[in-house]
Amino acid sequence: MTEPVIRAMRESDLPALFEIQCDAGGQTMAAFTSTANDREAYLAKHRRLLADDRIVNVVVEDGGDIVGSAAAFPIGDDIDVTYWIRRDCWGRGLAGAALAAVLEQVEVRPVFASAAFDNLASQRVLERAGFKRTGQDRGFAEARGEEIEEVLFRLE
Repeated sequence: MTEPVIRAMRESDLPALFEIQCDAGGQTMAAFTSTANDREAYLAKHRRLLADDRIVNVVVEDGGDIVGSAAAFPIGDDIDVTYWIRRDCWGRGLAGAALAAVLEQVEVRPVFASAAFDNLASQRVLERAGFKRTGQDRGFAEARGEEIEEVLFRLE
């Protein structure tokens, strides 16, 4: 088995990432994500995000295939992180590796993240990266069609 490659995201990666993020099981686990599955809207949005130099975007390749991504992005004055790995690649440490690659490029602290209350794997990824739980909140999870608890994290 080859080692995964984590590299800067390119516009040509977006169609593959769109397909990965249309997985209903992955959307349910992520919870706080769009389920519109509108390819053109996704591509337009992510082209804008790629052009924003405040955002760090990386892609994960395994065996030459794109299997996920991670990013750090501003929300107001804060920096948040996100990651998404193709479901058949879960449990292999790819999310943690992608998150580490993003965090290496983010000089400011603190950095924030959140995960659905029952997404224990994502919570472990954050904790292994050094994030600490800071509390809980409730929010509408589009992929589940209801308001749920989310666990809040902070990295100093």
